[in-house]
Amino acid sequence: MTDRIPGETSQDNRRQVMYWRLLARLFDPEEQATLESASLAVVEDIGLPPALLDPQASIDSVVQRHPELAAEFDGLMVPGADDGAGTAETGTDGGDGDGGGVSGGDGRDRAAEVRRAALVSKVLLNVYQPRTGTVTAGQLSRWQSDAGWLERALGCRPGELRGGRAAGASGPGVSPTGSGGRGTTPDLSRLIPEIGPELGSIEADLVKRMRLREVLADPRLAARLTPSMSLIEQLLRDKDNLSGVALTNAKALIRRFVDEVAEVLRTQVEKATVGALDRSVPPKRVFRNLDLDRTIWKNLTNWDPEEERLYVDRLFYRHTVRRTTPQRLIVVVDQSGSMVDSMVNCTILASIFAGLPKVDVHLIAYDTQALDLTPWVHDPFETLLRTNLGGGTDGTVAMALAQPKIAEPRNTVVVWISDFYEWQTEPLFESMAAIHRSGAKFIPVGSVTSSGRASVNPWFRERFKDQGTPVLSGHIRKLVHELKTFLT
Repeated sequence: MTDRIPGETSQDNRRQVMYWRLLARLFDPEEQATLESASLAVVEDIGLPPALLDPQASIDSVVQRHPELAAEFDGLMVPGADDGAGTAETGTDGGDGDGGGVSGGDGRDRAAEVRRAALVSKVLLNVYQPRTGTVTAGQLSRWQSDAGWLERALGCRPGELRGGRAAGASGPGVSPTGSGGRGTTPDLSRLIPEIGPELGSIEADLVKRMRLREVLADPRLAARLTPSMSLIEQLLRDKDNLSGVALTNAKALIRRFVDEVAEVLRTQVEKATVGALDRSVPPKRVFRNLDLDRTIWKNLTNWDPEEERLYVDRLFYRHTVRRTTPQRLIVVVDQSGSMVDSMVNCTILASIFAGLPKVDVHLIAYDTQALDLTPWVHDPFETLLRTNLGGGTDGTVAMALAQPKIAEPRNTVVVWISDFYEWQTEPLFESMAAIHRSGAKFIPVGSVTSSGRASVNPWFRERFKDQGTPVLSGHIRKLVHELKTFLT
């Protein structure tokens, strides 16, 4: 190593070379020849393929040629991950008088840190390196694959952070130390919620710079697209300009995404709390409802010690019927440009609740005009195709459609999803307050996004709080819990 990188003989310096190269690549468009040659020497000395330094090579292609590296990428950046993976000998076990030589286990730990630095640099550079110009479908697909490897490195499933679901990485109490006690990996437990939206932002920018219509017109290229929220947003915005093969491919992508999200939301609805048992209804006297423990306990007085028999004169059964009252759910969704994620999620969520027994679901979308989507509420795909994303915001037009639907306030819940940056603030809030005073359950929601990020007009936020109906912000699971509790 000494004759290849003069003056840099320690493992610490090797690791620094890899990270300095990463920073130079991210923030300085001009290639740093010295750092590139030094990094190549480091990579070759620790037994990693030079392809790791090629910014044009996807991680998939590297792993295809070197399948043994796949396991090293998994959990690579998880705090407290085992440093023992891939501890290649680097020929620096002997001391050289300047502190660079290490021996025994400490040397292997340091070698593992250098190896990790090289792999981490590859993942971060492939995901975060600046991109300019038009983006092809192949480039978007490669970036999405590399982003999936970053999510795997953070201990998540591919797509999990961009989807916003809870990360599978370690919790806040995990120490970021390796097996040798020298912790070099930062504690990402607090940063993971912020990484997802950033990845989504990069993905959205790439999608915007795609020649989407040309890609959709080519079935081979369209098949390589991975459905994502940003891609669905672009498809919904441009659907009126598509026809023929392009429109068919666009619809197929939308349906794939809808089905994937619906599967996740349906699981969350099933796991949410359900209604209380209705003890006013006698239990059905069938064997599967027999409460054997209670039956024995209640008949213990009939025990005959001489015959050693328990005589049962009364059977007890479990209650299985739950109290259900026909409920009406009215979902009002702002479909302006800032609420696309909410529009997609709520459309799917409304269709799931519409499938529950004795739940009457109505769906209204609005910007400066309102559209009653109730006839299509059972089919989120058809509902989304009828939306018109973008434009301004005027909630009073949606209120004009929602108020007549409140026939029995005590059995009605109104969910209003918006950032509440409205044109007619006072009249709209007064109408919402009137719904609350009528006895209907009014739930203002700042967002129903996968990530849980929300930006809400402070004027509305304060007044909802004073009214006793604070804005529900955060992950979509919160809304699922609220609705399931009220409706069942």
